[in-house]
Amino acid sequence: MRAGARRSRGSGPRRWAPFLALALAACSPLPRLDPEFGHSGQKPPRLVGAKGPLSAARSDAVLDALAIRSPHADIFERHLALEEAVADSPLTTGNAVRLLQDGPATYRAMLAAIDAAQDHINLETYIIEDDDVGQRFARALLAKQRQGVQVNLLRDSVGTLGTSAAFFDELAAGGIAVLEFNPINPFAARIGWKPNRRNHRKLLIVDGHTAFLGGINISSVYSGGSFSRSSSPRPAARPAPRRDPPPATDAAAAWRDTDLQLQGPVVAELQKLFIASWAQQQGPPLAHRHYFPAPLVAGKEVVRVIGSSPDAAYSRIYVTLLSAIGSAEASIHITNAYFAPDPQLLAALKAAVARGVEVVLILAGQTDSWLVFHAGRGYYDELLAAGVRIHERRGVVLHAKTVLVDGVWATVGSTNLDWRSFLHNHELNAVVLGVDFGRQVRTMFDADLAASEAIELDAWRRRSLALRLREWFAGLWEYWL
Repeated sequence: MRAGARRSRGSGPRRWAPFLALALAACSPLPRLDPEFGHSGQKPPRLVGAKGPLSAARSDAVLDALAIRSPHADIFERHLALEEAVADSPLTTGNAVRLLQDGPATYRAMLAAIDAAQDHINLETYIIEDDDVGQRFARALLAKQRQGVQVNLLRDSVGTLGTSAAFFDELAAGGIAVLEFNPINPFAARIGWKPNRRNHRKLLIVDGHTAFLGGINISSVYSGGSFSRSSSPRPAARPAPRRDPPPATDAAAAWRDTDLQLQGPVVAELQKLFIASWAQQQGPPLAHRHYFPAPLVAGKEVVRVIGSSPDAAYSRIYVTLLSAIGSAEASIHITNAYFAPDPQLLAALKAAVARGVEVVLILAGQTDSWLVFHAGRGYYDELLAAGVRIHERRGVVLHAKTVLVDGVWATVGSTNLDWRSFLHNHELNAVVLGVDFGRQVRTMFDADLAASEAIELDAWRRRSLALRLREWFAGLWEYWL
């Protein structure tokens, strides 16, 4: 197979948004969150372990242990009640969770898992490039298919628009089941033409025992580590915001992203989501394999996976995130690549500061999406004035999507803080509860913070008219971003 040209893009639909918008007849609203929803008459959280659902007493013991170790125990009681009401997957215990930073570490772990596969491999991705990294994955997947391991690939139509047809043809010729999600070609549509509904999930499941999820696509833009010497800012790096820096992506900059490697009972919940997506797209019947092996105790982490879809009444990830922010007692630390918040999310962040919670955002300092970059900056003044601290990551293209609340509630996934993720995309996040994993996320956050530049309110208010006009123009499109 021929390696294709390298492309620097992490959010392809953003470029299509103004055109795809014309195809839609109406706009969908975000849900309004009732502060009392989930706090009365709700069943206690369901916990599932390696041997199935835990008894009420055992579930209480697991959650009590988490709360005892946390200096902010109320986060569990106040958050879990609402999360349980909106999530369609249980809390699972007995999981191992490994935090992976950037492409090189994530690809090594993914390829090692693929190489060890014995029964099946399910891969769901937004982007898979026909480049050096894509070729490495293609060779690994084809090799396993030849060994009798069934490989199923669900790829987004817009995200893989620049990937050659020959790339997928060779995968299919090798026996891999390849399914295109919501084809951009209306004549190829299987369930009605829905060009604005994209699959932004990144999910790899191997043998039903190991899974990977997060923000990392399969692309050579992730070939460099974001904390390496080669990715540090050079003399020509972007200057301070008030000096009108161009937000365009530096082709030489590394991409900063985050993924999780998961093992344990939670993998079965991810498998259900993959199979449901395949069926919803009316793909051919999946080959008979052992998709749900007996789950094993792999660790001590308590995890819930949340998949959101525009076909649902509301985004479960959106409501869960608002619940966590509303339950915060001490701190909210957010790292996100594409920030174009709706009014309710803005209000939740400002309300948290007003009740004494530290709110710190690490956002992109350079980007592959001009519109969303400036749309998000249009809210800096309002947030800074309310006491939210904002930092922009320098020297890399930030693509990570993580949230840490009170050091004990963490989420990592594919969801950006913008209208597109909450309304138009299929997204996937994992919520991990506990001090130990929270400490790892905080260490990662602090490292990014040290490599970021603080945005100060007085300096920001001195930005040029040109920047203000860009923010105004980008704001016109933020619903589609």
